[in-house]
Amino acid sequence: MAGAKNHDYHILAPDPWPLIGAFSALTMAAGGVMWMHGGHVGAPNGGGYVFFLGLAAVLFTFFSWWSNVIKEAHAGDHTPVVQLHLRYGMILFIASEVMFFVGWFWAWFDFSLFPAPIEFVDGAVTNMIGQDGASALLQWPPKGIEVLNAFELPLLNTLILLCSGTTVTWAHHSLIHGDRKGLILGLWLTIILGAIFTSIQAYEYAHAPFGFGGSNYSSAFYMATGFHGFHVLVGTIFLIVNLVRAYKGDFTPRQHFGFEAAAWYWHFVDVVWLFLFAVIYVWGGWGAPVHG
Repeated sequence: MAGAKNHDYHILAPDPWPLIGAFSALTMAAGGVMWMHGGHVGAPNGGGYVFFLGLAAVLFTFFSWWSNVIKEAHAGDHTPVVQLHLRYGMILFIASEVMFFVGWFWAWFDFSLFPAPIEFVDGAVTNMIGQDGASALLQWPPKGIEVLNAFELPLLNTLILLCSGTTVTWAHHSLIHGDRKGLILGLWLTIILGAIFTSIQAYEYAHAPFGFGGSNYSSAFYMATGFHGFHVLVGTIFLIVNLVRAYKGDFTPRQHFGFEAAAWYWHFVDVVWLFLFAVIYVWGGWGAPVHG
């Protein structure tokens, strides 16, 4: 027959979600800019409300679009060729995330290897330029900064993430060998460890001796570690979705790309944290006074 399918590729039907997602992201970005210029959620321009409206639309787009992808998998549209291309797509996504964090590491090394001549005076940042025009001694972290002890909560969080990498690998091997009980238990343990990591990081931020905008050190610290914490939160949600699907029996040893993508993402988060711990907590605070 002329209309018979004679290839292994999946030709997508017309779908509104890419267009809806684009406008939702635009609304969220515009609302964020308005919010930052307005200073408050609802005043004076209501930018915060626009931001959360766009965020809700983006999240609804995620749910609807990925629900369609799951339906396509159940319908048999994810042939081996399609699954291979989905893996290529996930690899490229993780590569883009690597470059995202390269930017924050680049900023950290730039600030630390070429520190600006600043110091703290009564809580405010001032230039360390003498009357003769010569710069005072430059140092990193800046004078007046007390760093967090790398071998307390940060080291504990490192061990937690390393353990979570083993549990998600256990879940993956259980899935491949048809052990549904091991899959579910491994996912539960990974999700719990991810939630503990996030809680410890929130506690660390609440008791940090420096704020976000005090210096290049504090800004780079919060941006790098904060974005990683956001990725841990996203990865935890990713794993929760996979846990729900595991209970529903969606995954089989031959077809489980959704879980595989989540496991790859979680390992990426683990590796990034190892670099953050070594570069920012250990090397970046070496020789500086330790808080507490």
